[in-house]
Amino acid sequence: MKPTAISRVLSVIFLSIFVSALSAATVDLEVSVSNPYLLANQEQSIFLKVGLTGGDLGEERRTPANVSIVLDRSGSMDGEKMARAKEAASIAISMLDDRDIVSIVTYSDTVSVLVPATRVSDRQFIQRRIESVFADGSTALFAGVSKGADEVSKFLERNSVNRVILLSDGLANVGPDSPKALGSLGESLKRSGISVTTIGLGLGYNEDLMVQLARRSDGNHAFVENYNDLTRIFRYEFQDILSVVAQDVEIEINCPEGVVPLRILGREAEIIGGKVYTKINQLYSNQEKYLLVELTVPPNQAGSKMNIAEVTINYADMKSKKSDKLSGQTGVEFTGSEEIVEESVDKETVIDAVKQISAEVSEEAIMLRDEGKVGEAQALLQENTEYLFGAASALESDELLILGNVNAIDAEAIEDDAEWNASRKRMKASTYEIQSQQDYSE
Repeated sequence: MKPTAISRVLSVIFLSIFVSALSAATVDLEVSVSNPYLLANQEQSIFLKVGLTGGDLGEERRTPANVSIVLDRSGSMDGEKMARAKEAASIAISMLDDRDIVSIVTYSDTVSVLVPATRVSDRQFIQRRIESVFADGSTALFAGVSKGADEVSKFLERNSVNRVILLSDGLANVGPDSPKALGSLGESLKRSGISVTTIGLGLGYNEDLMVQLARRSDGNHAFVENYNDLTRIFRYEFQDILSVVAQDVEIEINCPEGVVPLRILGREAEIIGGKVYTKINQLYSNQEKYLLVELTVPPNQAGSKMNIAEVTINYADMKSKKSDKLSGQTGVEFTGSEEIVEESVDKETVIDAVKQISAEVSEEAIMLRDEGKVGEAQALLQENTEYLFGAASALESDELLILGNVNAIDAEAIEDDAEWNASRKRMKASTYEIQSQQDYSE
């Protein structure tokens, strides 16, 4: 390698494809930009990524869980669905121990607390109560979630993982039943430190309602089309619950004058001038959660450098049981060489941005399809497919290639009225998983 090439690589490392990789006891912070080198004398847009990865706590130091399992027992759950739901709930109980608190709530026309919030010291008793559940009646979903949250609130602690797990196969038809109402409930629960994971079973539930409840509470959402997958989803969810390393994660980004935050990809955040604020409820061991921000960077002369963002992270450390703080920053350098700009691109950050942009397009296509604009929706997804394939080739990304193939299937399925219900649920779940950086397929 020539000396000039070595100098170039060292300079890129200094400016950072990962300018900041700061480690704490339980959380790693990585601040990166899609383009550490920019062409001189031009205003340009780039992506800033704030990545947070949880460390490994170990089983002996894991965070206690405070969980309410809320089961739909309406009439439509009768038969195989109910059998699989009870099996999945029992497996979840087997993963807990006397450090944890659990409650079991069921709902149909009314709500019943099958097991009030209690320490998991007598698994057999709890599992017998689960086995006694039978299906009958309507779907008081809002009341079921509210009661589950009430049970969690009895032992609400900052140093516990506080979560409601909602399983439903049907439409909410008793009490509040709109995505807006359930979203508001999720938002209020998030403020109190409770997240809600929603699991939609079969083809009869309202995916908009379930996704809004999960999104507003910063929880997870899964679509279970095959009843036999339910135990796998429950196992994955409880593995996450038992691997939380940090909670109440607050992210603050400060950009200098001239650098303008344009939009946030994937997550909800607040932009005030050159500042960006958001919060993530929980970080899991060995998993990355990130925030992507599109920024406009003002023109500068070749050879000049510019700091574009300072990042501060505040969080509750589940290992030390104390509050902790991380900080980092990143910048860019300006050059007249298009070759240097192209060679320095941070492919990982760009791939994440492409995934988030494609998810936004999928959401737009769903809205168009709902309005009866089938042709426009299909054309948009076909355009998105080409975008993903092009990015996959340019960035040498198998992940984007797979996503492009999935998008192509969605484009074909979107015009089939008979298949639209299932396709819509798959698309909503897939889009939300990308946006929340959660993957139930692993």
